[in-house]
Amino acid sequence: QVQLVESGGGLVQAGGSLRLSCAASGRTLSNYGLAWFRQAPGKAREIVAAFTWGGGVIYSADSVKGRFTISGDNAQNTVFLQMNALKPEDTAVYYCAARLGDASDYSSWGQGTQVTVSS
Repeated sequence: QVQLVESGGGLVQAGGSLRLSCAASGRTLSNYGLAWFRQAPGKAREIVAAFTWGGGVIYSADSVKGRFTISGDNAQNTVFLQMNALKPEDTAVYYCAARLGDASDYSSWGQGTQVTVSS
């Protein structure tokens, strides 16, 4: 099973940018579909964006369209989430997740990284 480790979270003012990274070990990510999820305090976890190596970006939540971009670097075995024009409502723990091939569920998860956007 692939192991995932997120980094790049932090505190940023509204309107600022952050770039999250999700580094994989144990398996090559080229066999996996990838996604970023987030969970804000008191709210359910929600998917932010999803990516496959063959199809590129396959999903982007309406709340982040035009502001967030998911991408991958096969050579680095890493997936990124570039977040621009951040809003206080983007404050959450962000998780990357992987699903093998065409599996319906994301079975591998990172530990999460906190993103806090101040107004």
